[in-house]
Amino acid sequence: MEIALDGASRKVIFLTAALALAAAYTGLVGREFLAAHFGARSDLPSIRRAIALEPSNSEYRFLQGRYFWLVERNTSLAVQAFRSAVNINPHQARYWLDLAAVYQFLGDSGGQTDSIEHAIVADPTTPDVAWEAANLYAVEGETDKALKEFRVVLQNDPYKPPLALELCWRIRPDVDVLLRDAVPRMARIYSLFLQMLMSKKETEGAAKVWAQLAQLRQPVEKGNVLLYVKYLVLNQQPDQARLVWQQAAGPSDLGAYQPTSQNLVVNGDFGLPILNGGFDWVYRQSEGVSLALDPTQFHGGNRSLSIVFNSRGLADAGIQQVVSVRPNTSYEFSAFFKAQDIEGAGGPRFAIQDLYNSQTYLTSEELKDADFWKPVSQEFVTGPDTKLVLVRIQRDPPGNAIKGRLWIDGVRIVPKSSEDK
Repeated sequence: MEIALDGASRKVIFLTAALALAAAYTGLVGREFLAAHFGARSDLPSIRRAIALEPSNSEYRFLQGRYFWLVERNTSLAVQAFRSAVNINPHQARYWLDLAAVYQFLGDSGGQTDSIEHAIVADPTTPDVAWEAANLYAVEGETDKALKEFRVVLQNDPYKPPLALELCWRIRPDVDVLLRDAVPRMARIYSLFLQMLMSKKETEGAAKVWAQLAQLRQPVEKGNVLLYVKYLVLNQQPDQARLVWQQAAGPSDLGAYQPTSQNLVVNGDFGLPILNGGFDWVYRQSEGVSLALDPTQFHGGNRSLSIVFNSRGLADAGIQQVVSVRPNTSYEFSAFFKAQDIEGAGGPRFAIQDLYNSQTYLTSEELKDADFWKPVSQEFVTGPDTKLVLVRIQRDPPGNAIKGRLWIDGVRIVPKSSEDK
């Protein structure tokens, strides 16, 4: 038998259903609001109220576990709470990591390893997760697993790589292993690794890192190259320094700063910006000397180096360049200079000497009394072990006062015979 409902009855039923749904929704929202309110508090009674209101919310179980672990130091209750959290929601890596920390404290290596592995499965690429996992693995002596997670950190975290590399080196001080298992193929990370090895005087290891960095064919900051070349020069590794400078031509945009058979001096006409490092000019400003690039005075290019002296006594002008040469080889040095109002006993001179034993191979005439571009040239022969020479402008004698202005341009060193080119 069918009972027809008139329009008023339908409205009453619909309104009753809507009110029931609204009441249920209000109750649900109210419970969620109250649970969130209590869950935001840090005391245990409030957290328990949040759990009672929303027993299926994994976050409140997790907060309860952290309270037992960090405040009460009750490991058994902490494990129970964390286990409840991961049972409800196994996809939160931080739940598993805190559980792993408790297991580590308890000496339960099996539980710790299982929890770490679940954390990694839940969130395999987030660097914070990998960082925690890597450190826990490192403490447990799981070196291979730790390096794998440190690799995730190095690849994805913008701030932790320096410390991550230090920790990798601490647990496995082997450049070959770290390059294979921990260091991602990223120029930025390779450069950080290179800097770390230089700080530890690991010259051989640094050379391995540079070799792979050069093969990446990724941009490398000039500053990193200058730092490495300086390290190599100071540690008497001239062949490696020269190789690094050549290999950095492309990745570091140093093609214009390469020596050639026509001139071993880099940037000899001062037409390029001075890098203040590497195989370019290196300078230091001092109170008695002012150095500047002068576009109003030049010989062959479009500017020269201006040196203004106003000193009671100095040893050199404060600018110099390391030049790669061959032992037992004849070279010709040449340059141009202008001088204005140079006063003082003993003028500035070009000087070339062995970088390491300071043996002087060339001292030019005094650079003074020239209101036009005057050439200066001289031959020299390197010693049996010489691979790097220093070109500088010295004062002889160094102790006397000097005033005036000097311009230099067109500085060149070339091998004398074609077979030495």
